[in-house]
Amino acid sequence: MEAVVVEQYDTIDNIPLKDVALPGVSAGQVRVKVQAASIGFVDGLKVQGLYQTKDALPFTPGTEFAGLVDAVGAGVTGLASGQAVMGMARSGALAEYIVVPAATLAAMPDGIAPEVAAAFRANYLTALYALAERGSLRSGEILLVLGAAGGVGIAAVQVGKLLGARVIAAASTEEKRKFASDHGADATIDYTQANWRDVLKELTGDHGADVIYDPVGGEVSVQAFRSIAWNGRHLVVGFAAGKIPALPFNLPLLKGGVLTGVDLAQIGRREPETERRVTAQLLSWLRDKKLVPVVGQVFPFADFREAFRTMQTRAALGKMVVRIA
Repeated sequence: MEAVVVEQYDTIDNIPLKDVALPGVSAGQVRVKVQAASIGFVDGLKVQGLYQTKDALPFTPGTEFAGLVDAVGAGVTGLASGQAVMGMARSGALAEYIVVPAATLAAMPDGIAPEVAAAFRANYLTALYALAERGSLRSGEILLVLGAAGGVGIAAVQVGKLLGARVIAAASTEEKRKFASDHGADATIDYTQANWRDVLKELTGDHGADVIYDPVGGEVSVQAFRSIAWNGRHLVVGFAAGKIPALPFNLPLLKGGVLTGVDLAQIGRREPETERRVTAQLLSWLRDKKLVPVVGQVFPFADFREAFRTMQTRAALGKMVVRIA
C-alpha cells in the first residue's frame, strides 16, 4: 500500500509517499481502507518534530480519517467488512490502510461524505468539550472566537451557536470574516486592527466576552483577556500564531477571570466518560443535520504536500482534507 512516511523530522517538502507493507490485524483491532484523511495544525508540527510530543521514527502522519472496514480482528463485534466508519488515531491516517483499536471507531452516519467525516471529530470534539465542559458556556452568553476561519475556529463558531451563545468571530481578513458570518457568527472583528478591543467593547455594550475560545496565542491572546467579562473564561486551545503568550497575573485578579487549558489528546485517557458523552452529542447533531461540518479544500493523495502547505500558510478556510480512495 502507499503511505506518507516521515523517516526524519523535516519540512513537508521532503516527506515522501512510499510503498509499505499492508498492516496485519490483531485481536481487538480493525483495518480500515482509508477514503479521506484531514490535516490540522498539529500534523504540520509533528512532521517537523516541533510538537510537544514526538512520534517515534519512522511514522505516518495523520490523526483523523474516514473509510470502509477492510478486516476485523478476533473479539471485535458490531463492525463488519464494508461498513463506513470514521476514527481518530495518534498517527497513521495518511495511508491507504490504517489499523486501529475497534473502540476508536464510530459508524459514519448515513449521507455523510468521507471528506466531511474525516474533518469532523477532532475539531468539533475540541469545540464542544471546550465550550460546554471547560468553559460552561450558557445560552445567551457572549462567545469570542479567535482565529475563527480555521478548522478549529469555525467549529467553535458553529458549536457556540448550537449552545445558544451570541458568537463574535475574530479573523484577520475580510474573506475569513465573511466565511465566519456565513457559518453562523453574529458579528465579526478584525483583530489585526489596533482598535479591535474598542470594537469588541461596542459590540458587547461594554460587557466583554463571557467565554474566549483561543487557538491562536501570541499577543492577541493577552489583549483578548484584557477584554474578558467579569467571571469570564478564557479557553487555551492552541498557539497557531507560533508564540506562547505570558499573561500578567494581575489580569485574572482584576477581571475575576479564569484561564483554562483544553488538550484534546488527553480527554480520552483522563475523561473517557466525558469524551463518550460529548461525542454522542456531536453524532446526534450530525445525524439530525443540526450540525453541518465545514470542509475546507480537498486534495488528491498525490498532492498531500500542497494540503500541508495550504494549512501552514494560515490562509486556509476550514480544515484541509486529502482524498485517498
